[in-house]
Amino acid sequence: MTETMYIGSGDVHALMSGKNTKSHIALMQRFVSGIKPYYNAFASPIDALRTGAILENRYLLTLPDNYFTQYVVRSDEMNVFKCSLDFACIDKGKLTDFDELKTLYLSDYLDFIEPIKHDNKALIEYVKKKHKAYYYQVQEQLFCTHLKSCNLVFLSVTTYDDEANWHRNILPNEYCKIRITRDEQAIEEIKRRGQIFQQIKDFYSN
Repeated sequence: MTETMYIGSGDVHALMSGKNTKSHIALMQRFVSGIKPYYNAFASPIDALRTGAILENRYLLTLPDNYFTQYVVRSDEMNVFKCSLDFACIDKGKLTDFDELKTLYLSDYLDFIEPIKHDNKALIEYVKKKHKAYYYQVQEQLFCTHLKSCNLVFLSVTTYDDEANWHRNILPNEYCKIRITRDEQAIEEIKRRGQIFQQIKDFYSN
């Protein structure tokens, strides 16, 4: 049963939602179910999920050889929290940085990202306002990894055609890296919301 008693970085949005919301209830149900969910994003009928999975493979080609995909870290402070890093930078056997990749359709990328692409402060404010779930997600990842900052990367999407995306050559002007630093206030709120889940896990682990 305890194998499903975790909060992953992808669960943080549900965790931070109101406790009577469908997403929060679904998280609690999965948490105590004992049935591990299986996802195959490459076969998803949802265009955005399938395209995101494909483009993760293509984005990896833009990174140095010491970046590894889906690197899992569990919090040593609250072991109910774990995260899977899209692209983890490993230097001499140690995690030193990571990129979290998000896709954004081209029209939104041009409207919202491109005008402020070189203003990191403005980009952070945009993320907090329009993509709060992403902000909380990377804060949970920073909590688990003990790192001080990371990159939240927005990659523009021009098509949902699988074949085209599998052959896409991603260029530097097609994505934007936003440097996100630790927000201790946000992390404390995440930890507070996670306390009941930690208590349930502790109860069933002893």
